[in-house]
Amino acid sequence: MALHEAKDPRLGDAATDLFASPLSEDVLPKHRMPAEPSRPEVVYALIHNELLLDGNAAQNLATFCTTWSDDEVHRLMNECLDKNMIDKDEYPQTAEIESRCVNILADLWNAPSTGDDAPNAMGCSTTGSSEAAMLGGLALKWRWRERRRSEGKSTERPNLVCGPVQICWDKFARYFDVELRQVPLEPGATGLRAHQLKDYVDENTIGVVAILGVTFTCDYEPVAEFAAELDRIQAETGWDVPIHVDAASGGFIAPFLHPDLVWDFRLPRVASINASGHKYGLAPLGVGWAIWRTADLLPEDLVFRVNYLGGDIPTFALNFSRPGGEIIAQYYTFLRLGRGGYRRVQQACADTARYLAEQVAAMGPFTLLYDGNGALPAVSYKLTDPAGAGFSLYDLSDQLRMRGWQVPAYPLPADQQDTVIQRVLIRHGVGRDEIALLAADLRRALHRLTRGTPADADRAGFHH
Repeated sequence: MALHEAKDPRLGDAATDLFASPLSEDVLPKHRMPAEPSRPEVVYALIHNELLLDGNAAQNLATFCTTWSDDEVHRLMNECLDKNMIDKDEYPQTAEIESRCVNILADLWNAPSTGDDAPNAMGCSTTGSSEAAMLGGLALKWRWRERRRSEGKSTERPNLVCGPVQICWDKFARYFDVELRQVPLEPGATGLRAHQLKDYVDENTIGVVAILGVTFTCDYEPVAEFAAELDRIQAETGWDVPIHVDAASGGFIAPFLHPDLVWDFRLPRVASINASGHKYGLAPLGVGWAIWRTADLLPEDLVFRVNYLGGDIPTFALNFSRPGGEIIAQYYTFLRLGRGGYRRVQQACADTARYLAEQVAAMGPFTLLYDGNGALPAVSYKLTDPAGAGFSLYDLSDQLRMRGWQVPAYPLPADQQDTVIQRVLIRHGVGRDEIALLAADLRRALHRLTRGTPADADRAGFHH
């Protein structure tokens, strides 16, 4: 039998067209691996087409995460696909670049320096700010436990005090057996307030979490006021309660747009900070950072010394093997933009947020809750008269999704849960023209919801 006669006769169709191949003529397997291989370009095209059913990341105005990167970032990420960043013996330069990023962030967040002007901070990369937050929480618990043991006191019932936090803190509390004392929002407040701490802090408090960029409202909590209140509480009771700043978003905004705001290691009570490199740090998805003010604030018992592929590796992480590309991309962005570039990028985002706030305020039925001034580049608003509007913000979200926009509607946290808001985040890559298109679609959606869908005869001329 000739060679060509032994082949599947349908394979020749794939040379004519990808969608005439055997794989494309069937429903793609969902429960069992196919029996035979297929051509790579065919598999790519079919999976690529399935992914078109996802939302357009550029129109996802709910996410804080980076959705646009330089071409050079894509190239560097591709070059690092095969590098396991945990293997510092095999990939020492990736480890060196991770260390450089830690030093850069320690300096950015004003960690105290040693005599040779080098930061005395300790830190590590993570898969994101949620993992970094958990590492910060573990260090708080370990230090509290060590202090209690040295004093001959019970180490039972540790608690952590916070306001409206991201779900990762609930996970931390459940996974690591810590009571989460989540303080309800006061009327009109956008986060935890310093005077509330006295009713929640006690001798078993391992720390207070301050949020620099509250997920729900986008505002900064007053970290310096927290520190002053905890100083007062310590003077009265002797309880020395540290602060961990969850700067998942604000850690890469405040140093550039609000440099005079004191929230970081300038406050001695701030023991640790976490941030997302893949949010306003402008790196691609998959990198976060945990930094401790000084090395002694990270208990040695939490650091593992691992003999891995021939090297002795110190590691503190909830994950182990992971790619090094995101770390390299973060360092690229630090070098590419510098402080001046970060400031200009974040300022452009803030200016666009204020532009959107002006548009929303002029539309009529909304009350602005946050207009992009003073904290994150974002806008949040509620219906001024929810009962009389004739529609809900959930209805408005559905209308906007018809045009591809993902704009979330959700209730505020405890004690303000009857208030439903919408929030729009402005990120690198979300430009003024795109937001002008969103504003136009908001107006059209309001027209449909308040006046009904235009008649067919009116559709062709419906522009306003």
